[in-house]
Amino acid sequence: MRVWFKRYGWKLFVLLFGAWAIFDVGSYLLAESLWFNELGYLQAFGVRVVTQGAIWAIALCASGGFLLANLVLANLLQYRKSPIADLIEKTDDLPGMGLRLLVLATGGVSLAVTLIVFHYGKIAIALWNPAQLLEVVPDSLPSRIRPESIVQYFSQFPENLALFSLFVVLTIALTSACEFTLKAIAIALSIGFGFTLSAYWHLVLQYFHPTAFGNTDPVFGREVSFYVFTLPVLHLLEFWLGGLTLFTLFAILTQYLLSGDSLRHGRFPGFSLAQTRHLYALSACVMVTITFTLWLSRYELLYSARGVVYGASYTDVNVQLPTTTVLSVIAGAISVFLFWEALSGSVSQFRDVRKRPFPQNLLPPIAIFNLFQGLILFVAIAFLANYVLPITVQRLIVQPNELARETPFLERSIQFTRAAFDLNNIDVETFVPDNTLTFADLQENDLTIRNIRLWDTRPLLQTNRQLQQIRLYYRFEDADIDRYTFLADPPNESEQQQVILAARELDFAEVPERAQTWINEHLVYTHGYGFTMSPVNTVGPAGLPEYYVRDIGVDTPENGQGGLTVSSEQVRASIPIGQPRIYYGELTNTNVMAPTRVPELDYPSGDENVYNTYDGTGGVPMGNFWRRALFAKYLKNWQILFTRNFTPQTRVLFRRNIQQRVRTLAPFLNFDRDPYLAIADADLTDNPEQEDNENHVYWIIDAYTTSDRYPYSDPGEQSFNYIRNSVKVVVDAYNGNVRFFVAEPRDPIIRTLAAIFPAMFDPLNEMPAELRSHIRYPIDFFTIQSNQLLIYHMTDPQVFYNREDQWRVPVEIYGGQPQQVESYYLIMRLPNEDAEEFIILHPFTPASRNNLIAWLAGRSDGEQYGRLLLYQFPKQQLVYGPEQIEARINQDPEISQQISLWNRQGSRAIQGNLLVIPIENSLLYVEPLYLEAEQNSLPTLVRVIVAYENRIVMAETLEQALDAIFQPTETTPAPTIIRPLEEETITPLPANGGGE
Repeated sequence: MRVWFKRYGWKLFVLLFGAWAIFDVGSYLLAESLWFNELGYLQAFGVRVVTQGAIWAIALCASGGFLLANLVLANLLQYRKSPIADLIEKTDDLPGMGLRLLVLATGGVSLAVTLIVFHYGKIAIALWNPAQLLEVVPDSLPSRIRPESIVQYFSQFPENLALFSLFVVLTIALTSACEFTLKAIAIALSIGFGFTLSAYWHLVLQYFHPTAFGNTDPVFGREVSFYVFTLPVLHLLEFWLGGLTLFTLFAILTQYLLSGDSLRHGRFPGFSLAQTRHLYALSACVMVTITFTLWLSRYELLYSARGVVYGASYTDVNVQLPTTTVLSVIAGAISVFLFWEALSGSVSQFRDVRKRPFPQNLLPPIAIFNLFQGLILFVAIAFLANYVLPITVQRLIVQPNELARETPFLERSIQFTRAAFDLNNIDVETFVPDNTLTFADLQENDLTIRNIRLWDTRPLLQTNRQLQQIRLYYRFEDADIDRYTFLADPPNESEQQQVILAARELDFAEVPERAQTWINEHLVYTHGYGFTMSPVNTVGPAGLPEYYVRDIGVDTPENGQGGLTVSSEQVRASIPIGQPRIYYGELTNTNVMAPTRVPELDYPSGDENVYNTYDGTGGVPMGNFWRRALFAKYLKNWQILFTRNFTPQTRVLFRRNIQQRVRTLAPFLNFDRDPYLAIADADLTDNPEQEDNENHVYWIIDAYTTSDRYPYSDPGEQSFNYIRNSVKVVVDAYNGNVRFFVAEPRDPIIRTLAAIFPAMFDPLNEMPAELRSHIRYPIDFFTIQSNQLLIYHMTDPQVFYNREDQWRVPVEIYGGQPQQVESYYLIMRLPNEDAEEFIILHPFTPASRNNLIAWLAGRSDGEQYGRLLLYQFPKQQLVYGPEQIEARINQDPEISQQISLWNRQGSRAIQGNLLVIPIENSLLYVEPLYLEAEQNSLPTLVRVIVAYENRIVMAETLEQALDAIFQPTETTPAPTIIRPLEEETITPLPANGGGE
């Protein structure tokens, strides 16, 4: 038995390991395919799996074949016995390296092998994350091993414990079992190459489906699609070939140096002619890779950050590019020479012609050392040409006359950056404030006034968490601003109003610990319920937010069974409430099974709970045993197999977190950080099973196509230098259905992705109209464009170079702390437009001053969706900026005195967001003032501060403040209205007074 196990045990181990691996991977793929099929994206999953598998197999086989073939060849050519073993005791005049030099050489090549294995192994390990294998694609290309990285590793050695330990282990292993160790490393490295390259499957697919951008770079004359779709794959090839050839060269050199038991004999006799030709061939392969690297690095000049230009500058084009091209040609010539030497065998010229009593087919180590000296000389020349010479030219020739030499390159950078961030399509207009705003103008812009946002999302969320969470396990993760159309008086009319919505989700982590059982986690606490909706400009009793929709489980004839409390019949007729169960959201991080024999907690009602059974279409059916076994294995949840609570209709709902859900479906897209809620009576799937569904809660997520390969485009503070808001994603909060709608069909990247996944993307006009009315200009995209516009609104190269018109984001005081003004949504009528619309706005100030210089508006409604308008103020006219208004507010003696008084009474006064509201040809500044207790945070709105020109008013209501400015009377305190907090609570603005 022992003999049998010794002979066949390792084969049995390999067989069992292989069977387990096949079962593990197979069950994983089967479970994933069922999930993708449930959502209707099985074809997309199949394309990904086949592509990844093909890349992994090709990389594994090619890498393993090349490495093992060379190791086998080296095994045939290595010394079995040292050819000078019999002469060691007879003479001291022996060829080759002595023990000291041999130890140094062995340590050097062992260190080289260690650095290569460490570099490529670290990358493979970083990319290998089974938990997020489908959700994430790498943000950037893997770093190639370069002289800089080698220098960095040397600087960390031996402080880097992992690197030092790897060096010690590999050195011991190589000296004791060189052949086995090298084969093991070769296999591991091949598997690592397979995993690394397959992680970039999306780039490979885009390489085969490129779409033209309609623009060419000015240096090489190549279409931009070459840089976005082709160049990344060429860099992957370079990464792979560089690691493969370098490791093979040093591995074979190590095997030859340690062959013939050279360390024990204390001398390496030299390389045989066959060994030398083998090393020359591998060196030629390395030089081919270097040639390829140098040739590709020419294109990298288009992303150079040298000097004042992003992209290829004067030095890059006139110095770096020619020298890199010449070096590439030289490297190519060297590789041809080395191949010729390896094939012709003319390396025998290095034979030691001195007569020695040892076999004549040996070459001294100088034959290889001369080769490495030549390579080191080439590296030194490359360093001088690529680093020293460009720096010298930049400092001595360019910098003394920088503007004149860099002007054409500045023009390129400006042009390409504006194109990459879609700044060329901004309509620029001049906004000349005439400061003639009257009360009649306010009445004319009644809808704008009645939608001025007095409630920020932060205090509203704090209030919600105190008053509307109802139970510990409910949580409001976020609040979102949107607009809804409400019926008004008379009944046939309607009005658009800005509101704040917040979803009441269930957070199982907040369930008491003793109640966190398996049944509760997976069968009972399955979903959140309802939402709150608050108008942005009105206030309820005691200064708290007014709610159009609130509470939960208050059963009344008006609310219906389990309905939410609705403030009026107009709201009820305008907002489809239904049964707003949230099975898919931002906090739904547990896997649940439904329907089952165990009732699900629906919502609390008084001291009791109401239960429900899921009747949606979400989840994967798991009624039979084999599916239960499959998902027990996949979810690592073995109680699925043994519970008796399942029915034939039971489904498993997993990946319920909407961010995780959409990232798994489309990991090649970047998603906005702020999904927002939309309440709509819409049919997302045309599925008859969902026609009677009373759940009208949806999530809308903005998705972006990005690239870091757009030539001459300055990324600024981003990791990418090209972006488009190409996709709107809608997720059904009850059934989990996901739809991708193309919002920017002109984008070449989304057109490429649509060609790869034809069944994934739908045109925007196929989105239900009820949901399409809630799409908005995304805040992340708008913020990125705003930040780029701070510099790249300057299109004149001289102005750009001098930064004489640079802008910045203004600063406001929020909660006593300075912060940058954030972009904000509002309903207003833009200049020269006939009607109000939902926009996002961002003000700008000059870099060295505090006055307003411009404001940017992004439009969201109807046919105007996606348009940007930039309104610039005349430079000769002073327009107050947010910092100046904040300073005037805080310097006002009565306002500051009242704020100080509130801050001393166990409470804290919080200055909210300062809003700049353009009305007609004037600017109105509005800042809410909140009060919250230091102990239990429940913010209340206590005052509204309004500034116009040189007048500042603080009043209990916005209406009072506006009246004080535009309709002052003898009884109106001026210039500031301050009333005791106890006098009266804030009331909503009447419809005919510019408010609601």
